[in-house]
Amino acid sequence: MMSLYYLIDTVLEIYSIIVIAWVIVSWLVAFNVLNTRNRFVYVVGDALNRLTEPTLAPIRRVIPSFGGIDISPLVLLLAIMFVRMLLREYWVSLFGGI
Repeated sequence: MMSLYYLIDTVLEIYSIIVIAWVIVSWLVAFNVLNTRNRFVYVVGDALNRLTEPTLAPIRRVIPSFGGIDISPLVLLLAIMFVRMLLREYWVSLFGGI
């Protein structure tokens, strides 16, 4: 049962890293540090966008816009952290120590 906990926790951690990478790439593209006409940059940015957009879109519908500042990745990262802590807490109470 511990392997299931570690698998879920690792998947959530990797998804957090993907969200952070998407934020960094989107900032670099917005400030013209990265050029999306470069094929590699385009492929990486598109892949990160396709991985994060399904979870960020519902958050964007609920949270109002703050004048061009998108805080939906921050909300998503906080939600992932909450789920990881909740999972750890209930796993200990249901199945014993970690």
